[in-house]
Amino acid sequence: MLDFNSRGQTALHVNAAIDAALVARNGASPPRTYLGGSRLGHACERALQFEFLQAPKDEGADFDGRILRIFGIGHALEDVAVDWLRAAGFDLYTRKGNRPDGEQFGFAVAGGRLRGHVDGILAGGPAIPGMAFPALWECKTMNAKAWRETSSKGVAVAKPIYAAQIAVYQAYMDAAVPGVADNPALFTAINKDTDELHHELVPFDAALAQRMSDRAVRVLRACDAGDLLPRIATSRDFHECRFCPWAERCWAQPA
Repeated sequence: MLDFNSRGQTALHVNAAIDAALVARNGASPPRTYLGGSRLGHACERALQFEFLQAPKDEGADFDGRILRIFGIGHALEDVAVDWLRAAGFDLYTRKGNRPDGEQFGFAVAGGRLRGHVDGILAGGPAIPGMAFPALWECKTMNAKAWRETSSKGVAVAKPIYAAQIAVYQAYMDAAVPGVADNPALFTAINKDTDELHHELVPFDAALAQRMSDRAVRVLRACDAGDLLPRIATSRDFHECRFCPWAERCWAQPA
């Protein structure tokens, strides 16, 4: 008897093996011991506490193979974007000295408990209206729906967590790269579905950077004191809570 499903079964088996390997590799990675600057724009400060304290996630809320594949494709596409920008004449540094073994550009403050690693620093490039150097470069990959919203509304409106990341990175990187906070950052968004590119100049928002820095201080102090900051919502079915990996833990605690 012919097995017309054999190809489908092969895909299931191979994908299962890949996903199991990715989950195992991710589980073996050392946990982050600091508050990430890229996360400060998250809407809920209590969630940031759970993240910083490495609180166990709810059952089934850890990254599965599909999510890890999404992350991997995002990193790969970022490398492709680096190549494209360099080919276009941008002097883009992603590591110190632009050596493969060089350290990634980044910052560490608050005794190393708040850190960030930038995608790149633009030291020069083609004459683009509004651009000046040095400039921070941040790159994100998105599905078509998110990309359309970002390209039409701008990153500050469509993706405030990314806007907060850019502002924080500009503020804290200025000591290592003088002038990077004076010039607009270049934000690149890649549409994973269509390969369309969105590039946007993002002026330094000092007020936003200060609010995010103050948030980091609040989160770290609350963690040190053993206090839980208020959750973002008053209802368990709030949209942020529905997707939070610590929702069960959070709602079992006092408000």
